[in-house]
Amino acid sequence: MNDDFLEDDDPTTGSLDLSDRAALRRVSGLSTELTDITEVEYRQIRLEQVVLVGVWTEGTLRDAERSLEELARLAETAGSVVVDGLIQRRDRPDPATYIGSGKAAELRAVVVETGADTVICDGELTPGQLRQLEDVVKVKVVDRTWLILDIFAQHARSREGKAQVSLAQMQYLLPRLRGWGESLSRQAGGRAGGQTGGVGTRGPGETKIETDRRRINSQMAKLRREIKEMKTARDTQRRDRRRHGVPSVAIAGYTNAGKSSLLNRITGAGVLVEDALFATLDPTVRRATTPTGREFTVADTVGFVRHLPHQLVEAFRSTLEEVSESDLILHVVDGSDDQPEDQINAVREVLQEIGAHHVPEIIVLNKADAAEPETVARILRREPHAIVVSARTGEGIPELLALVEHDLPRAAVEVDVLVPYDRGDLVARAHKDGEVEKIDHTETGTRLVARVPASLAQELEAATL
Repeated sequence: MNDDFLEDDDPTTGSLDLSDRAALRRVSGLSTELTDITEVEYRQIRLEQVVLVGVWTEGTLRDAERSLEELARLAETAGSVVVDGLIQRRDRPDPATYIGSGKAAELRAVVVETGADTVICDGELTPGQLRQLEDVVKVKVVDRTWLILDIFAQHARSREGKAQVSLAQMQYLLPRLRGWGESLSRQAGGRAGGQTGGVGTRGPGETKIETDRRRINSQMAKLRREIKEMKTARDTQRRDRRRHGVPSVAIAGYTNAGKSSLLNRITGAGVLVEDALFATLDPTVRRATTPTGREFTVADTVGFVRHLPHQLVEAFRSTLEEVSESDLILHVVDGSDDQPEDQINAVREVLQEIGAHHVPEIIVLNKADAAEPETVARILRREPHAIVVSARTGEGIPELLALVEHDLPRAAVEVDVLVPYDRGDLVARAHKDGEVEKIDHTETGTRLVARVPASLAQELEAATL
C-alpha cells in the first residue's frame, strides 16, 4: 500500500495516471490515537476506534484532504477516536462497495492492523453499498450522513429539536433496514390468504422487516404532526414580533464559525459556546439594539456543513424558517480557516434550498484575531458587503451593529402627529420601534414626525389631538 501522497502540486482530476487513480492512500495527521502509555486505561474503555475512508472524484488533492479532515472532526465530535484515514482516487464511487472490491479488501487489512471497530465513509452510501462493504471489512460501516445525524441526536435538547432529529434518522433508516428487498414475505388478506389464494399469496404474514417498516412509518407520521404543532407556535411568536414592528436578524453560517459567540457579544445572551461541531441545534432568539437604540431580534441557528443531509434540512425546515423569514442574515464565516470560500459556498447552497437566498446578507468574517491577513483581504475582495470582526475580543462589533442598522428595513408608515402629554407611552414606542425624525414640545402636546409600524401609526392617529 502506498503511504505517500502525490508529489504533484494540487493535481486536478484529469492529470493522474492509472496507478495513481487506483491507489488507496493514507491521509497523514488525522489520527487522534493516544500514544502516552499512562493513558492506556482510557484506551481500553473507548467505545469506538474508527478508520475514515473517502473517494476523491473531483477537485484537487487538498480538497480531498480537507474533506477527510472535516470528517475526522465530525467523528471526534461524535465521541470516536480516529486511528487512520484513507483516500482512493476514482472517477466515481464504486456502486457495489464504494471504494471497489479490491480496495475494500485492503481496507479490511487496515482495520485488522489498527484494531478499529468502525469504518466511516466520506459520503452517503446506498443500502447495498453499506451491506456489501460491511461484509468485506467485517466491522460496522457508517456513512457521513448517519454520522451527522448521530451528532445531532447527541446535541438536541429541546422537544422540537429531538423530534426533528428523530424524524431525520427514521427517514434515513427506512430504506436501510436489514434484509430490505430480500426476505419480505408477501401479505394477503381476505380470501387471498386462504388455501385457494394462488401462487405467491400464501405466507406467514408480516416479517420482522415489514413490522419494523410499518412501525417506523407510524412514528414518522406522529413526529410530523408534533413538529407541525410546534411550528404553529413558532409562527405565532414570529407574527407577534412582526406585528410590533420589531425587525429580525438571523445568524447563519458554517458549523463552529462562531455564531453563538457573536450572539453573546451582540446581546449578552449567555448561550452555550463550545469548540465543537453542531454545538447549537435549538434556535435561540434574543433582543438587541442598534447604536441609536432601535430594537431588533437576533436568532442563532443550527450550523451548516458541506453535504448537509437532506433529511436534516427537511426535518429542520420549521427551525430554518427563522433564517428564510428574517429581514437580514448575518452570514458568519470562520476567518481562521484556510479556505473560507468553501464555507461560504456550502452555506449559500443550504440558504438556496430553504428559500432564504432572497434575504439581504452581511458576510461577517469572524475570528479576525486568528485570521491570516491574506485570507481577510481575499474575502473582502470577493465579498463587497462584508465586515471583519472578532466575537472573542469585540473587534469590529460596533461597526457591525452600525451596518445592521443601515441594512434593516425602515418602518413602513410616515406620521406627523400631535400626541397628548398623557400618552408619552406612544412616543416612547415610536423611539423604540420606529425612526423618529423630529420632536417638538408644544403647549398642548408633543409633535412627533417619524416612520413607525402600521399598527403604531393607527394608535397614534387615534390619540392625536
